[in-house]
Amino acid sequence: MYQVTSRPQPEVPMIHGCFQGKDIVSLDQFSVDDLSILFNVTGKMKQIAVNNEPSRILEGLLVALLFFEPSSRTFSSFAAAVKRLGGQTLEMQNPEAVSSVTKGETFEDTIRVIEAYSNAIILRHRISGAAKQAARAAEDVPVINAGDGNNEHPTQTLLDLYTLYERFGRLDNITGMMAGDALNSRTIHSLLRGLSLFGNNTMYILSPNQLSLSRDEVVSLQDRGLRLIEIHNEREIPHDCDFWYWTRIQKERFSSAEEYQQAQHEIVIATPELLKTYAKKDMILMDPLPRVESVDPAVDADERAVYLRSQIRNGLYTRMALLALVLGRI
Repeated sequence: MYQVTSRPQPEVPMIHGCFQGKDIVSLDQFSVDDLSILFNVTGKMKQIAVNNEPSRILEGLLVALLFFEPSSRTFSSFAAAVKRLGGQTLEMQNPEAVSSVTKGETFEDTIRVIEAYSNAIILRHRISGAAKQAARAAEDVPVINAGDGNNEHPTQTLLDLYTLYERFGRLDNITGMMAGDALNSRTIHSLLRGLSLFGNNTMYILSPNQLSLSRDEVVSLQDRGLRLIEIHNEREIPHDCDFWYWTRIQKERFSSAEEYQQAQHEIVIATPELLKTYAKKDMILMDPLPRVESVDPAVDADERAVYLRSQIRNGLYTRMALLALVLGRI
């Protein structure tokens, strides 16, 4: 079986204001100043996309999309981002079934082969740590983590942070609630890291006991100054949250259907009634999607639900900005 090795990986470099040529594998690489640079460029990218302006920013460059795990939004968002900026894509979904992986090629060799053809690699993988391993294998082109197992999903967090910043004009002094599969959700893990960069933030984590954050993660985030409060039923939901962040149960991370069904039975679903009872008038409801028994479709009509409005569109704009910066075109 084709596997990512579990040997210790080197720490990835901080950005320190210079994105060009950097691997992007974790939110831990970012500082407040780095996010400010990215968000400034994101605003410019939004204008290009909204106005359908032709762009040659990535003209002559080819970006490889190497997705070992199914994806629709992240894959299509990155593909659209490259093409909106005049670049081209080399697209491989499910490489384990259609490439030399079936012949026994190692993960590192696959990365090195794709590296030879492209100017950057966008990687999604089902195994935690795959992005760092790919970055180590690719010596000459940057690797961008599009989600690795239940570890992190940094570009999802960049768009989530931008969505919050666009709505509230700040990323400090925010109270939020994250609900669902806190143990396995890489989007929750990354967003908590991102919010820990800013002062006086309080996050409530609503999940069943068996899907709570790991103790190591809780301690690490609290050491960074993030106030975490774990709750386990809807009666504990505070009334003062600036945003809710709902996530699905990660079915693919469970060892059996029975275990998944038990967890799904205990999850709280966002409904119009829940919003009416606990949510502020000026809060927003986010969901990284896909929406699988996480948010009732009846909530879509609520103006506070932004997952199919600004949140999904911000994914395109932030990825356009990140690609332009990492590839040294801005």
